[in-house]
Amino acid sequence: MWEYLRLHEEFIRNAISNVTEKERLLQLRDFHLRQISFMQHERLIHLIVTMFVALFTIMSFGLCYFAPAIPTGLLSLLFVILTGAYILHYFRLENGVQRWYHIANRIENLLGHSGARYENHKIEKNGEDK
Repeated sequence: MWEYLRLHEEFIRNAISNVTEKERLLQLRDFHLRQISFMQHERLIHLIVTMFVALFTIMSFGLCYFAPAIPTGLLSLLFVILTGAYILHYFRLENGVQRWYHIANRIENLLGHSGARYENHKIEKNGEDK
């Protein structure tokens, strides 16, 4: 999924810098917004999975407390590792989609539509720094 995020972002940034026709820019915007909707679905699924894995981690800690044994400790360790991996994955997925939102705002600006870009810790409205 991270590779998909990276490849799409690279494609869309290159395409934006090379496009001069408004019609082509509109097509790129529509394509990019569809990709954002796909990623929003992916984020929701990964959030649900992450929450369940975290819940199972907490439950395994309870199991360790009430039935201390090596297998329950290993189960808890496994769930801690899985929770960490899912949180890292969700974090990267979330940040990638946030970057895509900035790209969508940039496309809107290039089209001359009302909208602001929130990049580099400043607000740019239609190409002007604020």
